[in-house]
Amino acid sequence: MQHHRRTTSPGDHEERTGGLAVAPSMDPALASVRVPREEPVIGARTVRIAGIAMLIGIAGGFIAEALLRLIGLITNLVFFQRIDTTLVPPTTEHLGVWVIAVPILGAVVIGLMARFGSPAIRGHGIPEVMEKVLRGESRIPLRLMFLKPLSAAIAIGTGGPFGAEGPIIATGGALGSSLGQALRITADERKTLLAAGAAAGMAATFGSPVSAVLLAIELLLFEYRARSIIPVALAAAAATGVRLILVGPEPVFHVPAFAQPSGGALAAYVVLGAIIGAAAAGVTRAVYWIEDAFERLPVHWMWWPAIGAIAVGAIGFIDVRTLSVGYVWIEQILSGEIVGATLLLFVILKFVSWSIYLGSGTSGGTLAPLFIIGGGLGAALGGVAQEWWPALGVEPAVAGLVGMAAIFAGASHALLASIVFAFETTRQPLSLLPLLAGCSAAYLVMLLLMRNSIMTEKLARRGTSAPTDYALDPLTQVTVREAMSDDLITLDADLTLGHVRTWLGSGAGGTHHQGFPVTTEDEYLVGVVTRRDLLGAEPDDARVRDVVRREPVVIFLDNTLREAADHMVREGVGRLAVVSREHPAQVVGVITRSDLLSGHRRRLRGLDHAERLFRPRVARRFR
Repeated sequence: MQHHRRTTSPGDHEERTGGLAVAPSMDPALASVRVPREEPVIGARTVRIAGIAMLIGIAGGFIAEALLRLIGLITNLVFFQRIDTTLVPPTTEHLGVWVIAVPILGAVVIGLMARFGSPAIRGHGIPEVMEKVLRGESRIPLRLMFLKPLSAAIAIGTGGPFGAEGPIIATGGALGSSLGQALRITADERKTLLAAGAAAGMAATFGSPVSAVLLAIELLLFEYRARSIIPVALAAAAATGVRLILVGPEPVFHVPAFAQPSGGALAAYVVLGAIIGAAAAGVTRAVYWIEDAFERLPVHWMWWPAIGAIAVGAIGFIDVRTLSVGYVWIEQILSGEIVGATLLLFVILKFVSWSIYLGSGTSGGTLAPLFIIGGGLGAALGGVAQEWWPALGVEPAVAGLVGMAAIFAGASHALLASIVFAFETTRQPLSLLPLLAGCSAAYLVMLLLMRNSIMTEKLARRGTSAPTDYALDPLTQVTVREAMSDDLITLDADLTLGHVRTWLGSGAGGTHHQGFPVTTEDEYLVGVVTRRDLLGAEPDDARVRDVVRREPVVIFLDNTLREAADHMVREGVGRLAVVSREHPAQVVGVITRSDLLSGHRRRLRGLDHAERLFRPRVARRFR
């Protein structure tokens, strides 16, 4: 037993073959040293995926416009008995009391489509896409690319109080996923294409490419990496370009110019955001309470949408503005055309109609109804503040926009996407500060009241945990040099097993050592053996080198623990020999799975990055 000293230079004895270090004195079968894979930030594959994503974005732009026109066609047919694809709000002028039956008939069709087509068409759209990302390797069946938009168009066109954005996002995601399944790409790249399609759908619907990318990051990608962000951003840009050609450059919501907010107004918008955050939690709980109530009905789920549609039709007869998409009503709320008690009644009726129909398991989006509910509450509270505390300088239009974005931020947990979305859809730069204040307050209150969002609550009920934080991987912040075992014992390759077994039996080998690097007389690494290998069936006169089963698997001193963990998984081993880049065939330490856990100490204890976590290493060699 002695300290490990190096007197020879591996550079004098080794050569490099195919990126693997080779020692001439080794058995040729054990000559290779398996080094960790070097992952580039981006490469030719990223360029390829980005090109495919742009094509998906262009297709997504046309798909979004086609779905909106399909909704318009169905709306015109059932409410106006004419052939027209213009997206218009329904009226009761031609139907009267029969307007109650229209949503019911649409719901029956949707129930049949879900029962005999695919149950996956039921729901919001976005949670289902999230589930495929988290648990389904981003694989969405091709048929959903056709069934989801068709079912949503029927639901919304027959008066369903939904937005088209959820189904469009789901359809774009299905397009990206289907194309990814047809190509020979990794699951990670398929996720990128799915997110690209989803972002393209949102960008094409609202002309909001930046918020579409942020939404993809916050709800679908669960990461921020160049290899995923670049394709998604290019897809959103391409889809927006298609929208510019087909629709034009005008913002989705036209609102009067906003004034510079005062300090008092900003404080009021923070309070407003907090109130809206509490409302977001209440809305989320109500939707799932209704969903649970439908689960207890003694009828097949195929008929639930029809039951929910009874409420939709009845409420629509009372206030026809609660039916269908309602983008025009959002603009009127933000412009101050709907105010006072009329506004509050409209918000309440819209919420009741939407929550019942959504809870019934039909096909439709959540964003547009949330915008109406949040925008209406915000505008109403802003009107109260303007009348009672005029010195604050609160504008009802700004309060409505803050309420619209804040309920989106709280209910979806997509804070940045919500802020940028409200700006992109109105083009009002002076709204950014009130939006930042109000949405942040809403997000804070929502998190205090509910752990899950309206999207992830559904996933949690199905046993899928969605990430809530985007933190730097602590294993990327600790190097192998810092974390490798501080007590290294190597075995001479020519020792007999009998000698080693006697040594192990004496306890000198240390009870905590389960693996030992095996080196030659020149201290070249031959491999790693475990106690089980040494105590196996081989005779006592066999050599240690005889029980080395595979070539050495090594990690470099300057690699991170994340790279070490990935290397262990790829190679199917529980420990790695540590080498330097200058001498890749000579072992200087060992890193084990338990050492990887130590990488979390800095995160748990809040240690300074420069602080040394472990004691100096003491190396020993048994001869």
